[in-house]
Amino acid sequence: MGWVYALVAIGWALPAAADTNWINSFHWKVDDPSFGGLSAIEVSPDGSQFTAVSDRSAFVTGTFVRSDGVITGIEDYAFAEMIGTGDQVDSEGIAIAPDGTIYVSFEGFHGVRQFSNTQSGSTLLPLASAFDAMQNNSSLESLAIGPDGALYTIPERSGLATRPFPVYRLKDGSWDQTFDIPRRGAFLIVGSDIGPDGNLYILERDFVGIGFRSRVRRFDLTGNNEKTLLQTHTMTHDNLEGISVWDDGTGLRLTMVSDDNFRVLQRTEIVEYRIDD
Repeated sequence: MGWVYALVAIGWALPAAADTNWINSFHWKVDDPSFGGLSAIEVSPDGSQFTAVSDRSAFVTGTFVRSDGVITGIEDYAFAEMIGTGDQVDSEGIAIAPDGTIYVSFEGFHGVRQFSNTQSGSTLLPLASAFDAMQNNSSLESLAIGPDGALYTIPERSGLATRPFPVYRLKDGSWDQTFDIPRRGAFLIVGSDIGPDGNLYILERDFVGIGFRSRVRRFDLTGNNEKTLLQTHTMTHDNLEGISVWDDGTGLRLTMVSDDNFRVLQRTEIVEYRIDD
């Protein structure tokens, strides 16, 4: 597998747009059996800190060590089990409001919970009737928060290869299906974020037998103005599942994290690209 990691190290990718540029890929290793399975990430507005979600219902927080903007290490990291989740397991998406309130989506029991912080108990938010029909282990994989505080979630699978992905919005205490994301090929939705520009960024994944390939698409909040920003070759990166979009002062930056599924042959990788448009 050494040659694969060599390709990863140099960022062997095929951007679908010339204005998306790879910055670096950081392999994060922690000697702790509880570490791994990172399925979502939220980066602070200045890019210095992050809150991630493990799919074993735990928060992982830390501070990026950067050199000229490039991640070279992670310090002050901490793990915290989610409190009060009951029978909701398999946490997959995260969104953080400006006041620090944390929202987490689950696919073991299809729903979204609210936390005051990583140490607090949680509250189950209202459920949408559409959640009942979602597939096990393929439901609320992504979560994002809009400028008005509305939450947006998208299931990993739409149910049919010819059916678009429904986007559900929780606003003023009730859910609606605000628009659809068209399916393009075999990719499935695994992460989302709403950037400082007010656009929705979708992280997608496809498993091709020997490894993963990733794609990032961008839409406005009506589901229009679709643009593919990035599409990688197989095995360029590991199993990227979480995405956060922030302004680094030069352009918008995509910070993505991989879920290693707690497997020896996979790894926790933090990958960054810059969007220069």
